Amino acid sequence: MGDIQKRKVLIATDNFLPRWDGISRFLSEIIPRLSEKYDITVIAPDFGTYEDPNIKLIKIPVFKFLKIGDFNIPKFKSKRINDVVKNSDIVFSQTIGPIGALAIKASKRYHKPIVSFIHSIEWELVPKAMKSNFLKKYSKIITKRVAKRLYNKCDLLIMPSQNVVELFIWNNIRTRNKVVNLGVNVDKFKPADEFTRIEKREKIGIGDKDIVIGYHGRISREKDLITLLRAFTRIQNNYDDVKLLIVGEGLKEIKEQLSSRKNVILTGPKNDPVPYLQVMDIYCITSLTETTCLSLLEAMSCEVAPISTEVGFIKSYIKNNFNGLFFQKQNPYHLSKQIEYLIKNPDIRRKIAKNARATVIERFSWDNTAKGIIDAIESTIELFESKKN
Repeated sequence: MGDIQKRKVLIATDNFLPRWDGISRFLSEIIPRLSEKYDITVIAPDFGTYEDPNIKLIKIPVFKFLKIGDFNIPKFKSKRINDVVKNSDIVFSQTIGPIGALAIKASKRYHKPIVSFIHSIEWELVPKAMKSNFLKKYSKIITKRVAKRLYNKCDLLIMPSQNVVELFIWNNIRTRNKVVNLGVNVDKFKPADEFTRIEKREKIGIGDKDIVIGYHGRISREKDLITLLRAFTRIQNNYDDVKLLIVGEGLKEIKEQLSSRKNVILTGPKNDPVPYLQVMDIYCITSLTETTCLSLLEAMSCEVAPISTEVGFIKSYIKNNFNGLFFQKQNPYHLSKQIEYLIKNPDIRRKIAKNARATVIERFSWDNTAKGIIDAIESTIELFESKKN
């Protein structure tokens, strides 16, 4: 007997490697696991050279100067997307940008089942990425209308948490849903021993006794790193041995503000953030909007004490004063007081950090994420085929 032919799964995304962000990190973990069961094709923006033997990659060119925040928008290539959707068994969409939106529409045209993974609340994310107040106002209205129309065309929405389910229902997005939490590779994202940690600090130019406040991710407006910079400036008034370590890439204007301050280290983008997370003492998320925040989970897994805004699913897995601290959104004074509390109380900081890693080990696994996605894909195909018959 010949091999059983694998189902053809098309992953449609407006974010992909080599541009690192939460969606790219998610796909880098999930695709190898899905490839064991499915024939994977990815259609994604052309952000540069990237190869993966597990997949067939179809690249869509991007507009050179047309951006939303730090994101180059892919061009609208309807025919190319239609062709690849037509030859797929199911579409697994990650976004509702030009690629994701056209893939959803093509799926309806060619009667293909469509599953979407919800990585962000677009009508919150897009306005916060805008600089102009005029654009902030109208982009929220337009984005919400587009999101509702597209998500209501899907056969299943995979949600990262129950609070996202409730938010979508409140906004009249009634598509069938399934909650699947993100995961973390805890064997990779783990604390370093003291000798290795000191060695890694030396390579970055950080002293053994320095307190390192860190962040890893996109440098964009919705991440509100200016609040972190202002809080760090306050801390510097009282402490000489503090460093702010920013790992990531993004908007030039924000990078210039960060780099202008003494003892701020910008590393640029890193394919492997682990060595940088391992040298941090305190990890800060100042985001104005998040769903799960994968970078925060990875920092927690590396046993770094987190401080975060109380947004999205974060407020469900961080318990204040147990495995992290919260601060008031866009309040640098409150953030500085929370940072100072952890600086002054190293025993509490270490206990919070250990509890943070324990939380990730207990609750977040990529294998569980992949199993949930596979179950969602299979159930959607079965339901779709039963309706046809």
